[in-house]
Amino acid sequence: MANKTVVNSRIQAVTDRIIHRSEDTRASYLAQVERAQGKGRARHKLSCGNLAHAMAASSDHDKNLIASGQGPNLAIINAYNDMLSAHQPYGTYPEMLKAEALRNGATAQVAGGVPAMCDGVTQGQPGMELSLFSRDVIAMATAISLSHDMFDGGMYLGICDKIVPGLVIGALSFGHLPAVFVPAGPMPTGLANAEKVRIRQLYAEGKVGRKELLEAESASYHSPGTCTFYGTANSNQMLVEIMGLQLPGSSFINPATELRDAMNKEAVKQLVQISEPSNYTPIAKILSEKAFVNGIVGLHATGGSTNHTMHLIAMARAAGIQITWQDMAELSEVVPLLCHVYPNGTADINHFAAAGGMQYLIRELLGAGLLHNDVATVLGDSGMEPYTYDPFLNEDKDGLVWRPTAEESGNPDIIRPAADPFSSHGGLQLLKGNLGNSVIKVSALKTPQLKVKAPAVVFNSQDDMLDAFKAGELEKDFVAVVRFQGPQANGMPELHKLTPSLGVLQDRGFKVALVTDGRMSGASGKVPAAIHLSPEALEGGVIAKIQDGDIVELDAEAGVLKVHVSDEELAARAPAECDLSANATGMGRDLFTNMRKLASGAETGGSILF
Repeated sequence: MANKTVVNSRIQAVTDRIIHRSEDTRASYLAQVERAQGKGRARHKLSCGNLAHAMAASSDHDKNLIASGQGPNLAIINAYNDMLSAHQPYGTYPEMLKAEALRNGATAQVAGGVPAMCDGVTQGQPGMELSLFSRDVIAMATAISLSHDMFDGGMYLGICDKIVPGLVIGALSFGHLPAVFVPAGPMPTGLANAEKVRIRQLYAEGKVGRKELLEAESASYHSPGTCTFYGTANSNQMLVEIMGLQLPGSSFINPATELRDAMNKEAVKQLVQISEPSNYTPIAKILSEKAFVNGIVGLHATGGSTNHTMHLIAMARAAGIQITWQDMAELSEVVPLLCHVYPNGTADINHFAAAGGMQYLIRELLGAGLLHNDVATVLGDSGMEPYTYDPFLNEDKDGLVWRPTAEESGNPDIIRPAADPFSSHGGLQLLKGNLGNSVIKVSALKTPQLKVKAPAVVFNSQDDMLDAFKAGELEKDFVAVVRFQGPQANGMPELHKLTPSLGVLQDRGFKVALVTDGRMSGASGKVPAAIHLSPEALEGGVIAKIQDGDIVELDAEAGVLKVHVSDEELAARAPAECDLSANATGMGRDLFTNMRKLASGAETGGSILF
């Protein structure tokens, strides 16, 4: 195990509290993992008929290796589809990974596929109401893929919003298996983000048409790879790297490059190593309490996606670890904001990588005592220090060499040292008050936007708010309260359809904010948005009692969200009702009726699994 570093006292205190709170559930999980480990290769437990079925389609060479048990057999869980840019590169991965496994004395099989839907495609559409629940479907599909008990390790091919958290949850249900996550990388830089936002707002105002908007969007999202803004997909990649599930420096290498291919092959080689008894490192060991705290620290330091205030909680629960929003809030108070990547700044993820990227970020956080170094990773027990090294192709371009990352930031407007941060606190904040608890992304907000106190204008759907905007009814200071958007109401869709209109009103000089029991995600921009409000309206949350004209106060500096109505009057008010029948059918939503009924609140992960 890597040497211990002196960790910030607050970070250590929160970690200790999580360890203590999780003592029973973590012990139960680890006991489950130990029972599943067994002895020798997993496939030795199968009958001859079982094994024959499992390798019937393999080549004769692979059959001999699988039957002999000489080397590990690796599962490939693939989120490939060729409609979504981020996952399209995965179409060519399986054959490459299988060939590399053979070169390293192992075999690999595609154990299964998982769905990969895109919030960018479904944004503002009925299909978005399946988005959050797709995470749990992916987790279950991962478990089904691994249920044949043929495997000694897993390679997980996924990159976007709900896919990575779902894969992690599924992999943790097979916590005795070593795991390596294999990214595909971001698309090259396209249309500048500021220009994209300008065109969107012009379209919202009716000043340009659909033709101009589509041209701008297509220039932004233009090739294979993840979107280049710092939303949930790229926050996923930051997380799995800083938590030790990916190779150092692997997150933000563009697809179809020699370095990308070399890193993919190295991932196979490393999985083979940690699948052997001498280096055995299961995912249950990697994803410890300290690893999850490292992930939260990375989220704060980069101003990452608000979706992870739910995903991290659900992922941790799959490992028997109990994390709360309060833990996240207390960590945010001591973790500085070191990165400005759109929507927190104008740079995209390629600019971030060029300026130092994950390696510079991790080195700064380690040096400041903000990360736990005594953790296991896919490299074994070497801690986080190897994650401060940059990967390069060697002179023959047939392998990798690793060099210490640069001492200085390549661009201090994008990434800064811990001693000179953009802000002394993290990019996410917890808000509390008589409405309940919610989260807000503050890394993209300017100081005047951190506090809004204005009359409420209440809506039961995002379309109702957009209709009011188009009718000119919102030319004023106000807080948009958009309710009945929680997991039980309609699956908790993201509400970015509202962002351009609210941004227009903000640019016109009005003080505006959003309060909702729905989601906004990593693309939350310059409009202050108190999201994930819990309890949601359908569960009796006070948001269901807000009326038009009530004064709502959002203070991100003080961590306050409240409606200025007396406790007595709130108690006397009957909660609003909403006809949700339109959300019950169409676009597959009827298949998710029971998931809506069983879903937990946002504070506990918005999941049916825990």
